[in-house]
Amino acid sequence: MLIADILEAKGHQVHTALPWTTVAQAAARLDDAGVGALLVCETNGRIRGIVSERDIVRGVVRHGRALLDMPVSEIMTRNVSTCAPDDTVPSAMARMTRGRYRHLPVVSGGELVGLVSIGDLVKHRVREMELETGVLRDTFIAHH
Repeated sequence: MLIADILEAKGHQVHTALPWTTVAQAAARLDDAGVGALLVCETNGRIRGIVSERDIVRGVVRHGRALLDMPVSEIMTRNVSTCAPDDTVPSAMARMTRGRYRHLPVVSGGELVGLVSIGDLVKHRVREMELETGVLRDTFIAHH
């Protein structure tokens, strides 16, 4: 299965924030959208970083209440790894595991086309395994 297959099922919407968005605004946007991370992009769409719930929690520990008025650029993860639509789910999962991150922007031809989470990948991998199990079970029953 490819990353493109996951995007077909879940959609291509990516929730973003500008670098000067305050952490309070970003937290509200995360809550409203029901997502765990916002991609931080320039006005031209260039990826600058990613801010996740984890980044906000760490920021609270380091900065206390002052964090809420700080721009997300102060706490975002800057080195954002990406994948392509034609990458396989196992390769994307391996990259996320090695890098210890939970979200992976999907880029094609220099353009942002989606975002996948580790939850998206696990969900589709489990579905794939369930289908394989069903086929094996049906084949076994048919031959015995």
